[in-house]
Amino acid sequence: MQQSFPMNGGDGPHSYRNNSHFQRQDMNVSRTMIEEAIAKKLDVKCFSSNPFRLADLGCSVGPNTFIAMQHIVEAVERRYLAQGLKSEMPEFQVFFNDHVGNDFNTLFASLPTERRYFACGVPGSFHGRLFPESSIHFMFSSHALHWLSKVPEELLDKNSPAWNRGRIHYTSGPEEVSHAYAAQFEHDMEIFLSARAKELVVGGMIVVLIPALPNGIPASQNPYGVMFDLLGSSLMDMAKEGLISEAQVDSFNLPIHLASPEQMTELVERNECLTIERMELVNSRSKLVGPINGKECAMYLRAGLEGIFAQHFGSGIIDQLFDRLSKKIMESSHKLESGNKEGNLLFVVLRRK
Repeated sequence: MQQSFPMNGGDGPHSYRNNSHFQRQDMNVSRTMIEEAIAKKLDVKCFSSNPFRLADLGCSVGPNTFIAMQHIVEAVERRYLAQGLKSEMPEFQVFFNDHVGNDFNTLFASLPTERRYFACGVPGSFHGRLFPESSIHFMFSSHALHWLSKVPEELLDKNSPAWNRGRIHYTSGPEEVSHAYAAQFEHDMEIFLSARAKELVVGGMIVVLIPALPNGIPASQNPYGVMFDLLGSSLMDMAKEGLISEAQVDSFNLPIHLASPEQMTELVERNECLTIERMELVNSRSKLVGPINGKECAMYLRAGLEGIFAQHFGSGIIDQLFDRLSKKIMESSHKLESGNKEGNLLFVVLRRK
């Protein structure tokens, strides 16, 4: 059964809406790359239907999704003009997709009033079909595809070599744990790519931004991997103090996988309906100014992960857990700042054959 892990909704101090500036930075860094992909690779002359339909898969609650959709609409409009199709400029329809547990009320309450598109909500998992066949022209997904549809079952089997005792991620785990995560990711991505290939029109495009690892680099050298380890360490400290049980930690695993360009390339090539137009790692963190702020990092992670931790450990530990994480991040800031320089965000452009 697929699991749902919604971001913190609403507009409060721990909401995703108010703690998503790191993801916004990633989108800002990739904005020019998206515009180039549309200008060079999207042949709007082959599209006969009106309106032009876009979808944001894993949109959360805003405002990042609104910024991304507006930029894409403007880039598509420029593409129509560049191809001499001013008189055929379409109307635009944007489908905002996320799990049924997403806070769609906050999303739609904060829709930009001056938007140049008609908005629709599409609740449901993108690990499956969401739209009619050949109905979408452009798809976008940012910081969503690294979420697995479920935790690999063998991680919870005490008799399995992949039992992940005392850890909450594969970052510092044995190979069997990493292999279980990779296998689940590959299964999920094959379903995702197959569904999107059916839903895209011929010539349609998918742009994906996903936290990732350079080829051959272990997760322990990635900022996300380091922070997941610190979260696990914080939980084990709380277990030793009797605030939670070690059994609770043993039975909890973050359903997040950091893919490599090599892994993504292989998965796309298995799908015979999609071609890779561009794929490269982006070092978005190089644009950040100043030293790492432990509280900001902890708040960012809390906005995305509080729900899954509260569901398993109870809401009573959340404040203390992320306070501890904040302190550990500051103590380990050298690891985060000296992480891989090749990039931690994978930018992917796919086109429907």
